[in-house]
Amino acid sequence: MLKDPALRSAKSFVSRGAAVAAALLVVASLIALAAPLSAQTVPIPKPSPKDRGSIQLSEAPRGPVTTAAAQPTPPEPIIPDPRRNVPTSIFQTFDANQKAQAARVSAYLSSLQSLVGNFVQVGPDGTKTKGDFYIQKPGKVRFEYDPPTPIEIIADGSSLAVRDRNLATQDIYPLSQTPLRFLLSDRIDLMKDTNVVNVSADDVFISVTIEEKQALVGTSRLMLMVGAKDGQLKQWTVTDPQGYDTTVAVYNLDTTKKIDPGLFKIDFTRYPGSPG
Repeated sequence: MLKDPALRSAKSFVSRGAAVAAALLVVASLIALAAPLSAQTVPIPKPSPKDRGSIQLSEAPRGPVTTAAAQPTPPEPIIPDPRRNVPTSIFQTFDANQKAQAARVSAYLSSLQSLVGNFVQVGPDGTKTKGDFYIQKPGKVRFEYDPPTPIEIIADGSSLAVRDRNLATQDIYPLSQTPLRFLLSDRIDLMKDTNVVNVSADDVFISVTIEEKQALVGTSRLMLMVGAKDGQLKQWTVTDPQGYDTTVAVYNLDTTKKIDPGLFKIDFTRYPGSPG
């Protein structure tokens, strides 16, 4: 037992810092292409991927179909093989089946108006965090991490805020420069509105990979995965320009729940240094 109050305080600070760093792994993936409009220093770690041991690695990810009714417990995210390579030069054309699968995913995303559920996030170093999320289209989302992690991610339709409740700080980014905009668009045709570089399907998942290139920051990718049988969103993986993957699996999905509009309000008054 630590009798010295200073040592106990230091130990608590280190533990809290580790939890915040884990949560910010997903933030790093979401804002990989964005430049902050207003920043209160919230570090975004870039750890090197480590051996994930028993976590499944797959070039064409497979896993159990997860639905709220059949599997209420958190799913095990399907982690893409970090050694994979998606050279865009060989994905210049798609056959009729691939186009049909991409159209199915587009129709599903376009049909969503609201979505509430839980998520499990796996960062580049294998760290897992959990929480709740709320989506209201177009353009609004909120991610709340389970305690003790104090991070919230909020999009109000035009801006995205990364908030630390304990430190009372937040960073503001343009939503248009984050991969979230593809999930939050009112209607979307993936083949026409994005740069699709791969479409694959099996008995479990339909996967669509979108690539974005920017001269200054490099190439990032977003891989969306929906269930082949139920057509529901299962997870997404963001690969940042440094090649690090962050995977978010979702479950207990509800498209009928009424969402409080206040959940998507970005507070520009409580947090010093924010615009407005």
